[in-house]
Amino acid sequence: MSTFIKDFIERETISRRNFLFAAAAGMGAAAVPGPWGGGVARAALTDPAIAWSYRDRASAYWNSVVSGGEAFLESLGKPKSALISLINEGSSEKSLADIKAFLAKNNGNCAIACDANDSPNARPVVEAVQAAGAYVSTIWNKTDDLHPWDFGDNYVSHMTWSDEKPAEEIARILFKAMGGEGGVVHLGGIAANNPAVERLNGLKNALKDFPKIELLDAQPADWDTQKGAALMASFLTRYGDKIKGVHCANDNIAYGVIEALRAEGIENMPIVAYDGNPEAVQMVLDGQLLATVFTNPHWGGGISAALAYHAAIGTFKPSEEPKEHREFYGPTVLVTAKDAAEFKAKYLDSVPTYDWKDFWGPSNGQIQYKS
Repeated sequence: MSTFIKDFIERETISRRNFLFAAAAGMGAAAVPGPWGGGVARAALTDPAIAWSYRDRASAYWNSVVSGGEAFLESLGKPKSALISLINEGSSEKSLADIKAFLAKNNGNCAIACDANDSPNARPVVEAVQAAGAYVSTIWNKTDDLHPWDFGDNYVSHMTWSDEKPAEEIARILFKAMGGEGGVVHLGGIAANNPAVERLNGLKNALKDFPKIELLDAQPADWDTQKGAALMASFLTRYGDKIKGVHCANDNIAYGVIEALRAEGIENMPIVAYDGNPEAVQMVLDGQLLATVFTNPHWGGGISAALAYHAAIGTFKPSEEPKEHREFYGPTVLVTAKDAAEFKAKYLDSVPTYDWKDFWGPSNGQIQYKS
């Protein structure tokens, strides 16, 4: 297996692609407003209020996202407290309601970065932002038929991560640790989340090359540690010692899995996870996890806020950008025992300094996942 850490740390190359090639060819870079209305016509905003809409602060992942947003604000000479947190607690309804309230409070003078919580929620969020004349960049979740270029400049960008291939790779690592046979269970994210779907698909892709591995069950654990623990306990009750390995959709779920296994006196079960949180990387070093996958949430949090803000103040005009600057993949890095110490020293023990105006450039370390 190639060294993914080297790709991420040493190479300053960028590989970008439009991940929705099904879009009609020849639309050109200039976009027109979608059929949902043209929004409020207004000049570039002045000192817009900046918000991040996300799930919770209980997760190291989302804390890292917010820390990136705060670092971006500090680069503007603003205090961290100027970043408004709109915490949806896993509720799409609350996500939309909070964003609408934020828009109303600031009369649309807003730049928003947002994870819409689930894919269908992205459209009403974007429509509300456009109607208010504000600007939004989204990450992770949206439906395939929703595109920034259909909303003029107000829907600035969407960044997701190519989860299927990395999830397949960690599944292969898991299956090899299982000796190529036995039962595996998958504990997933929220069912309507794009990353949850892709990470399960990655597992299923890997299964094609391991005919003696049986997928015993796959159920959503909603990205949550406690739900992960409860679901793993139920799997143990149902399948017992048929379970020889565990594929987790994120690190938080893996923590719950380990807790449930310990409660039953089970040690050394092969487990893989996703997100590259500090605790998970340490678990890879300690041998409790075989692998995790890092998506650089600090950079993702900062650059998403930066894109929305700079579009709002007129630094660049989104509708004049090519489509690959409006829908793109973020970095994805596999972390295994052989890479974990180097990775931890470079990206967790100290946080890199990013140029938040280099939206799509190589200094961001943004690469596409390499097999």
